[in-house]
Amino acid sequence: MTDNSQIQLFATHPHECSYLADKQATTVFVDPEATIDRNIYSQLSESGFRRSGTHLYRPHCGSCQACVSVRVVVNDFSPTRNQKRCLKRNRDLDIVVVESIDTDEHYLLYENYIQQRHSDGDMYPANREQYRGFLTRAWHSTRYLEMRLNDQLIGVAVSDQLDDALSAIYTFFDCEQDKRSLGRFAVLHQIERAQTLGVKHVYLGYWIKQCEKMSYKTQYRPIEMLIEQQWLRLD
Repeated sequence: MTDNSQIQLFATHPHECSYLADKQATTVFVDPEATIDRNIYSQLSESGFRRSGTHLYRPHCGSCQACVSVRVVVNDFSPTRNQKRCLKRNRDLDIVVVESIDTDEHYLLYENYIQQRHSDGDMYPANREQYRGFLTRAWHSTRYLEMRLNDQLIGVAVSDQLDDALSAIYTFFDCEQDKRSLGRFAVLHQIERAQTLGVKHVYLGYWIKQCEKMSYKTQYRPIEMLIEQQWLRLD
């Protein structure tokens, strides 16, 4: 195991929280100049860090512990009736792993997704530079999972392969395909992929109890939550 004790962390100034109104947030992040490989990335994920582009970060808010890192326990996962229906609805899709999504086809799908789903967020308006920086490949771990219907690109899941887990980084899709629940399907597919690869977990990022947009994350059971640096299981 690599010794991470020499990795330097930095903290942002308090800023407006993106998820909870009237809250100030502080984030700690790994020194951008530090040498990171997949092993170090895996260990930091185990400690609650998350990747955005080439940056690894973790919430560090003095008066608030609302952001909880969560991960699905892959070997014990059993889809619910609704999740089985979602898988069935999407059986006609071709899922292909590709090396790059730096094309007009992929970017336009992302741009439309941000415009339709996140026009009130800090990623709007989308631009090519932000897209490349956010969804870049990192430390030889990133896989891009295309979802195609009759050769038409309708969704992309960005998934990082860690030493003993997958990390679901981001999913964007054609919002006109709403009945397919492609965001939910992307998580289910990554759980199936993790089972095939023989890894233990799928990281879903942070869950906030008071944030309705994040409520879907606890629908994948059993799930583990990182509370005071201990992974606690919720069946």
